[in-house]
Amino acid sequence: MAITEDAPPGADLRTPGQPPGRAGRRLSSPLVLTLTLLLAVLAQSPIRGFLGAPAMQTWMTVFVAVTVQALPFLVLGVLLSAAIAVFVPASFFARALPRRPALAVPVAGVAGAVLPGCECASVPVAGALVRRGVPPAAALAFLLSAPAINPIVLTATAVAFPGHPEMVLGRFLASLLVACAMGWLWQRLGRTDWLRPPAHGAHEGATKGEAFWDSVRHDVMHAGGFLVLGATAAATLKALVPAGWLGTAAGIPLVSVLALAVLAVVLSICSEADAFVAASLTQFSPTAKLVFLVVGPMIDLKLFAMQAGTFGRGFALRFAPATLALAVTGAVLTGAVLL
Repeated sequence: MAITEDAPPGADLRTPGQPPGRAGRRLSSPLVLTLTLLLAVLAQSPIRGFLGAPAMQTWMTVFVAVTVQALPFLVLGVLLSAAIAVFVPASFFARALPRRPALAVPVAGVAGAVLPGCECASVPVAGALVRRGVPPAAALAFLLSAPAINPIVLTATAVAFPGHPEMVLGRFLASLLVACAMGWLWQRLGRTDWLRPPAHGAHEGATKGEAFWDSVRHDVMHAGGFLVLGATAAATLKALVPAGWLGTAAGIPLVSVLALAVLAVVLSICSEADAFVAASLTQFSPTAKLVFLVVGPMIDLKLFAMQAGTFGRGFALRFAPATLALAVTGAVLTGAVLL
């Protein structure tokens, strides 16, 4: 109802259907913020106690560590992904990879050594490879091998295990073996409806520079959200797992292998840092430590979330369990031979 200056005294100026006494009362953003701050001040004692609890301190430490540690490499991967999508012609990949998918898989796996980043960087790059027409089997082999066999990771492993070059060699061989095996497995059993290729706009009418930065913004917001989701899950599980379980598990060979495999999935540590964590687990056998180093860069909580966001949840639900099983098997077999 329009309000005019001629409204008679005592007239009902409420809009139709508005309850009495509610005229002009609205929740605005400043009001919500004020109420939230007032509530926080009134409840500061229980909030301080909650944030000061050991479990909450552990949660915040793990969440910040995983996010801050992974974010630079995620940005690196996004930049590489955008550069591949915008500046690299599709014909390049047709020339660089063998025509036969069975041969393209190991070539792509070995090519993972040239990416100086972690698993957070490999996901968007693999997505860009699929968009540019690379066979999914080859792109997935690259996705799994790049975080584990690049020079930075292998150098960090050598520093974490001084005097034990067999640990570096074992990590390289086991990771490359599992990456190629997963690529061949996808080539043989994978279905196109399981993989949802990441879609991008055609950037019609935009320059290459505009298309590049548009792709960067899209992938940072998209992959970054899933990174935060994975870091939240990793921090929550880390805070709830009793520390005494690791000491008990280390005394049983089979349990120690499975325990470190699960720990690698839960902790979600970047591959540049996981070797130092593995070296600190002195109560575990070298083979169990190798399982930790092979599993972590291939499948963890944040990776599962990022893979689901990039390639689809149906893909991640099939790809992650198969990767975990092959990674544990490959690391145990390699450890039995080399360690």
